[in-house]
Amino acid sequence: MAGRSVAGLTLILLVALGTLAVYAAFVALLLLLGRRQDARAVAGFVPDCAVFFGRLLRDRRVPRRHKLLLGLLVGYLALPFDLVPDFIPVAGQLDDAILVLVVLRTVLRRNRGELLAEHWPGPQSSLELMLQLAGVSRGGTEGSQAPRR
Repeated sequence: MAGRSVAGLTLILLVALGTLAVYAAFVALLLLLGRRQDARAVAGFVPDCAVFFGRLLRDRRVPRRHKLLLGLLVGYLALPFDLVPDFIPVAGQLDDAILVLVVLRTVLRRNRGELLAEHWPGPQSSLELMLQLAGVSRGGTEGSQAPRR
């Protein structure tokens, strides 16, 4: 029984290290291509998302049901297992990304894009991407383009 848990932890560690290595390689590739600003945005995206979700959870303008959705999302993302395991290439990460987008779209459609612009700690390029992926403009109109700052 103890052998299985050690093997499971080893697999989780290897998957995490592999994912981190691919992430780091992508950032390094962007740097080598001279896209320093893009590399900085990619490197900080996951920490920016963590800060963003924390800020939304503390914002009084976000209804409780949306805070519950955000809390469940954060809990799901923190779990060491998923509906589609992360060791399955592409699909393992895709289910997490889709879930994040569905929850973000739900929260931001009701609360408008201003919350994203107000609470997003990352660079402008990441903000524009998040608005586009969520299908929300800063004015709250779905599908319209967000104005540039």
